[in-house]
Formats: sequence, C-alpha cells, structure tokens
Amino acid sequence: MRIGLVGTGRIGGFHAGVLARHPEVDGLVLADADPARAARVAGALGAEAAPDVEALFGHHALDAVVIASATAAHAELIGRAAAAGLPAFCEKPIALGIPGTLGALRAVAEAGTELQLGFMRRFDAGYGAAREAVAEGRLGRLHTVRTASSDPAPPPAAYLPLSGGLFRDCMVHDFDMVRWVTGREVVEVYARGSDAGPAMFRAAHDVDTAAALLTLDDGTLVTATATRCNGAGYDVRMELAGELAQLAVGLDERTPLESVEPMGPPPPGKPWPGFLERFAPAYEAELDAFVRLVRGERDNPCDGAEALKALRIAETCELSRREHRPVRLAEIPAS
Repeated sequence: MRIGLVGTGRIGGFHAGVLARHPEVDGLVLADADPARAARVAGALGAEAAPDVEALFGHHALDAVVIASATAAHAELIGRAAAAGLPAFCEKPIALGIPGTLGALRAVAEAGTELQLGFMRRFDAGYGAAREAVAEGRLGRLHTVRTASSDPAPPPAAYLPLSGGLFRDCMVHDFDMVRWVTGREVVEVYARGSDAGPAMFRAAHDVDTAAALLTLDDGTLVTATATRCNGAGYDVRMELAGELAQLAVGLDERTPLESVEPMGPPPPGKPWPGFLERFAPAYEAELDAFVRLVRGERDNPCDGAEALKALRIAETCELSRREHRPVRLAEIPAS
C-alpha cells in the first residue's frame, strides 16, 4: 500500500514513523508547507518527499492519504482526497466551524470515499475497558461522569488563534469520549472559561482553563474540565460512577496527582510529559485501523459524522461560555 501524508510537524512526524514501520505500507510519500522539513523527515524514515501538496496528489500513485497539516487546511485537503477517490485519515478537527465541516462531509459523501477522524482515545485500552463495562451494565445505572484534560504547558502563542479555542481543540476529545463510552447523547451544556493565566490567551480571545456541565439524554450528569497550565504533568482522566460501582480511566503510576492522605499512594515517579507519550499505543492502533479500513478488512471506527457530533458539543460550549447561559445542543445546526 502506498500512502501520502500531508504535514510533518510533531504529530505528522509521529504518524509518518508509525506508517513507515507498518508491514502493509510499502510506500510513503510526505509533503509539507515547509518542503525542507518534509525532506528531513522522509530522509530519516527512508520515505519519499514531494516538493508540495500539488505534486503529492498529481504525480504519485496513492492508495490513501493521511492529513496532519495545520487545521485551516484540513477541509480543503479532505475535499482533494475525495475528488481523487482516495480514502483519507484526518487529524481532528475537520474544520474550525460547522459550515466548513459540513462542506467537507458533503464532498466525501458525493465521492463515496472513506474519511476516518483522529480521535485516538477510542483506541486507548482504558477507555475501551470503560466502554465495555458501561455496555455490560457492570456499573449499574450511570449517574455521574467526570472528565479532565490538563496540558503541562501552554502551546506556542502563534498556535492559539489557529486552534479554534480550548473547547474545539482540546475538550472535543472528552466530548467524543463521553458519547463513545456512555453510548448517550449530550442534550444541554453550561460552560465557563477563565483567561486569568498567560496574557497570550486574552490576546487570542481564548481561555486557558474551562469547565462544562453536560446533561445527557438519560439524565446522566457530566462535568468536563480542561486547562493548558497543569505544571504537574499531562493528565487525562475519566471517572464514571453508577449505582453499583465506579471506575477511572487514566489513573496509574504516572498520573500527575499526589495524595496528601497518610495512607495514600506515593507520588508519581515519572509523570506523563505529553499526549504523544500517554497515547502512543492508541495513535499506532488508530493508524493500523485506517490501513485495515483501506484494505477493506474493517468498518470505519470514527467517521466524519462522529466528528461532527463532537464538534457540535464544543460549539455549544463555546456559545454557552460567550453568552453565560445554558444552551441546548439543538441550537447548533447539524446539517
């Protein structure tokens, strides 16, 4: 199989390494807005480098495309892959808003191609075990869910205006997991945010910390929090509580959380430094799933419709934050 990859930054370079090692991938062509960076990554992996995206699509016989470029280019690249009849894997989000997302999904539907979105937590062992426990009823009636996504340090200031904000860029993973693990839909949110941290967040009209209360369609309550300023380390967790039992995802010896109880566990010896380290196996598994999808060996594990549903929750939270009120998901267009 011959795969083209667009974007060789941090996540794109990681994906390129995974694909270069994959036994079913015998050709890998890289392209980037910075051709020199694409050439460096390709040289280190024994892959090919295209001088630009035009050359990638026009002069290389490809079986599929992986999109890991800047977010602003995602929708256009999805459209180009669809027009070329190529299945595509794309890092989230499809676009920074609903109109761009819907446009890209229409292009895929009209072309009859596949689009898999990069919600890697669906391939994490802990989240998978939690989903299974809920589906089997081992927790009883689920009444409370808590999620937390905490980055150890803010991203570069230049990234913030392009990111879509904390809800769309970061917490969208939590929103996807709430739906995927519980099997329920969000019907209403109330969200708040704080920009009391570094001044670059205020300059970008973004927040560095946020919290949201989500109500699911069966009455389950979800609290979701996130911050860009968690100096203790990278911390992503989900707790689910039911009438029979409760469990936690992401609680291990590397979780950057210290107990002050006399009988509590010892502090973490080596906290997770970032998302690539914490979710490396999940990233590998999602790309393996994409290769198998292209080969016709499995169904799509996270298509564009699933990504749209998570984005709608993020959009609802952003509207709630701006207007300081509860917002029904029905206020955000779905088509």
